[in-house]
Amino acid sequence: MRTEITRADILPLPVYETVRSDRRAAVREAKRNRQIEVGPFATFTFENYDSMWLQIHEMLRTEKGGDAQLVDELAAYNPMVPKGRDLAATLMFEIDEPVRRARELGRMGGVEDQIYLRIGTDAIRAVPEQDTERSTAEGRTSSVHFVHFPFSDAQVMAFRSGQGDVMLEFRHQHYRHAAGLSDAVRQELAKDFA
Repeated sequence: MRTEITRADILPLPVYETVRSDRRAAVREAKRNRQIEVGPFATFTFENYDSMWLQIHEMLRTEKGGDAQLVDELAAYNPMVPKGRDLAATLMFEIDEPVRRARELGRMGGVEDQIYLRIGTDAIRAVPEQDTERSTAEGRTSSVHFVHFPFSDAQVMAFRSGQGDVMLEFRHQHYRHAAGLSDAVRQELAKDFA
């Protein structure tokens, strides 16, 4: 299991172009069992080495910033590669209608501190990335969050066992929703543990 993307892992752009289509298709296929919708407009995408490797290459391809950009991209995306005892996810609140989006996000401040992954009766609280403040003092939250779920050894064993329910939950006063993880999702995410 790869837990960090290094400079040596990055392909020169002409070489990346030759594998881009296949790598994008593989990540898109894997994401089928790495995405979970919770409630009416929240989607978690559980990231891994492959998804972040692709993201870095796509950023370099788009911006063409070379080595200087690569340093920033590695620093930005490596924290979202699971380290063997955690799951890492990008959370997006997707609300197409601008007025509704402003209203909903405007009352969900602190939601990033009210996310749990429950294995049976054991709840793992999400730890938000500290790269930037995602909620304002006025009670508004961002539409994008990056969170980690740190597991103990016993929790990894319980998750991998396939026994009991695994639920992803919001416990925020204005967004109380939960969704169960299917066996296929659970098996895919279990690959993120060392």
